[in-house]
Amino acid sequence: MSELYPWIKAGHVVSFIAWMAAMLYLPRLFVYHASLAPGPASAAQSETFKVMERRLLKAIMNPAMIATWIFGLVLAVSSGLYASAWLQAKFVLVLAMSGIHGWLAGMVKDFAADRNRRGHKFYRVINEVPTLLMIGIVILAVVKPALW
Repeated sequence: MSELYPWIKAGHVVSFIAWMAAMLYLPRLFVYHASLAPGPASAAQSETFKVMERRLLKAIMNPAMIATWIFGLVLAVSSGLYASAWLQAKFVLVLAMSGIHGWLAGMVKDFAADRNRRGHKFYRVINEVPTLLMIGIVILAVVKPALW
């Protein structure tokens, strides 16, 4: 396993980058989608946003999250670091990120069914949540602070 470890770690980092790119872009699409004026004049743009949101979720965000989890769990178990406080804290933040992922996926369904009830300002704020979680995750992974 030692010769595979750097490859698994690289897979984890690459999949995390892809996941975060999608997690940061999807709420931005929601900002633009929610900014459209209601009515037939914006219908074509709305349909375009629906396709973009669905494809981003299904083709990038979901597979990247799954790969991040698989690579991360393999790394945690194979390295024996799963008992480390920093990794347990990182695990909590990644669980929170996964929860936000699921929440955003629900919003994709709401937009697809024309059930969005929130304005663009709400999505501008929501866009910052994955950023804050990502900062915490990266700090824990790189610095590995002694927490308790």
